[in-house]
Amino acid sequence: MSIKVNYNNMMQDILGEKGISYEQLTSLVPFAQDAHAKVESKRGQGMQGWMDSPYNQDDVVARINQVAKKIQDSCENFVVLGIGGSALGPIAVFTALKHLYYNELPRSVRKGPRFYVIDNVDPERMNALFDIIDIENTVFNVITKSGATSETMSQYLIIMDMLTKKLGDKAKDRIIATTSETKGNLIKLANELQLETFYIPDGVGGRFSELCPVGLLPAAVIGIDIAELLRGAREMDEKCKVADIAHNPALAIALLQYISMKEGKNIGVMMPYADSLKYIADWYCQLWAESLGKEVDLDGNMVNVGQTPVKALGVTDQHSQVQLYNEGPFDKVITFLEVDNFRSECQIPHGCEAFPDVNFLCGHSLNELMTKELHATRYNLTQRGRANYTISMDVVNEYNIGALLYLMQLQTAYAGAMFNIDAYNQPGVEGGKNATYALFGRKGYEAKVEEMRNAKADLNKYIID
Repeated sequence: MSIKVNYNNMMQDILGEKGISYEQLTSLVPFAQDAHAKVESKRGQGMQGWMDSPYNQDDVVARINQVAKKIQDSCENFVVLGIGGSALGPIAVFTALKHLYYNELPRSVRKGPRFYVIDNVDPERMNALFDIIDIENTVFNVITKSGATSETMSQYLIIMDMLTKKLGDKAKDRIIATTSETKGNLIKLANELQLETFYIPDGVGGRFSELCPVGLLPAAVIGIDIAELLRGAREMDEKCKVADIAHNPALAIALLQYISMKEGKNIGVMMPYADSLKYIADWYCQLWAESLGKEVDLDGNMVNVGQTPVKALGVTDQHSQVQLYNEGPFDKVITFLEVDNFRSECQIPHGCEAFPDVNFLCGHSLNELMTKELHATRYNLTQRGRANYTISMDVVNEYNIGALLYLMQLQTAYAGAMFNIDAYNQPGVEGGKNATYALFGRKGYEAKVEEMRNAKADLNKYIID
């Protein structure tokens, strides 16, 4: 594979006393192998249906590509309505694989519709969208597995109302639903209105859904080769079927993070050194936080585990967060994402001969500057005993992005098995949802209303006005 993992700077041999000893790592190999076996034993079962995604979607891919071609030929804008994994995955893949100013390019260059993701319910943002698109010339992809996601369904109601007023019965031709095939509100609406529909497999949760129609349809619409995404994921999966940390990069990373968390490194920084990978860090933050942040383990023990993910961007955050990483608490693991070969080059011309502290850059390139700043930052952190490892790829393309996403999903599954937790539920999220339903007076949430009414009120002495 063209993706490599280098964890030298996690180890005592290189990092010094703050690192993990080789003996400690090897003593936990049987523990890691057990976690691997647990994940493999449930492959394709329950909420591990995502592990089948690289293998069982040939027909889905063919249909997605057909629909994508129709959309490309019939509209100027494609808008995803979703939240969480339904939005973060499409954003991450779009940013990674398309021109960084894609929407500003003329249609003759970009070849496909402009692409937007509305992943919040801020009214200003929603209304701002209508200032820049003609909704009659837009296809909207509504993504929610349950069809009960308040944010997404609110967006759907607004869009459907506008489309119906303008297009009447033809409004349905501008909506595509991505949802469960068997249950929920959206599939009922889709069947009733005869919407074009794609299905989210029952065993695929939102944060593991980018390699199913949730992410594949938006990617195909903007011209991304989704078969290559899946090929990268498939080959990463094949590589990781061995329970050997010397050959399974996802298992190695999971074990290193497990050890680090046990030793108090409860912050995990994802720092890509490429603007194209910026939103991979956002996607990873949800995957890692929502999967591992759990109060109880599978045996009912109170454990309160999890590592807080932080997103950073090289070199931008060398001028902000890296000060903390170098001199703050020893509570972090930094993951660098490195690109060996950028897809374009930008030379730094000669000039400023009178200023040696500027002139040394002349004749080099931004490519070199980016890479050398990564190497320098990594070196400095390591010299200070700060744990870090690097995931590198030869170039940012569909194959490598598919492999990277799948690597991170496997890493998360293995870590969940090591901590003996359910990596696929999110009870902490449900609490906030239920309180929101109560505040809106939704039927069935009367007890929550009463609970909130009896909660401690704010004290004026702690309010400054």
